[in-house]
Amino acid sequence: MSQNNGQEKVLVIIGPTGSGKTGLAIEFARELAKRRGVECAAEIISADSRAIYKGMDIGTAKPTREEMQGVPHWGIDIVGPGERFTVADFCEYARAKIAEIRARGRLPIIAGGTGLYVDALVFDYQFNDDVKKTYSDRQQMSSDYLILGIDWPREELRKRLVQRSNKLFEQNIEAETTAMGELYGWSSQAMKSDIYPIVQRMIDGELSREEAIALNALDDWHLAKRQLTWFKRNKNINWVPLNQAKEWLINLYL
Repeated sequence: MSQNNGQEKVLVIIGPTGSGKTGLAIEFARELAKRRGVECAAEIISADSRAIYKGMDIGTAKPTREEMQGVPHWGIDIVGPGERFTVADFCEYARAKIAEIRARGRLPIIAGGTGLYVDALVFDYQFNDDVKKTYSDRQQMSSDYLILGIDWPREELRKRLVQRSNKLFEQNIEAETTAMGELYGWSSQAMKSDIYPIVQRMIDGELSREEAIALNALDDWHLAKRQLTWFKRNKNINWVPLNQAKEWLINLYL
């Protein structure tokens, strides 16, 4: 694995929603620990602008404690849905966590689909006090990072999103949506995106359960296409199919 100042490159796993980013990060972290003969060899930092919100667990598809399989996770449940958290805040947070993880002798893994978060980090964006861009887009990427993008044929990805939408409704997303709406208000900005407005319409009787599942899958598909458009502009991304990604990483890091 190529080094930077004697350190392994920070691994960044990106891809559209539903592509398997978090699962791959966890699986690779556990494999790395196994092969290195240690209890923990890597820690994961979420680069998801929705997972930062406390209480929004099902709707933002956060990994459960069981799914984390003992791999430390960061970037989750940082602020309440009514609190401000900017891309500049994310960069400051992520850089601090990367330093902490490296100090523990472990590999930092960034995993997420929020393109601006990822770009701001790997291209080392600088911000002024108004959190406005003070840089030129798509500058030279920092040599500290290696990016793997999970590649799916579009129709297969769309099928995965339908399956995921069904799973979210099986996990009682209605209860989470009701609780968040009552706690933070239905007009809260955090309640106006992702699955929550759709579930609210279902609760209000505007949509049937089947219509809500289908509409959420369609919304996710539109999001996935926007994410792919964003990521495809970065020529530093190594696109690898999910079923080949772990072996690809093992060959680089071991």
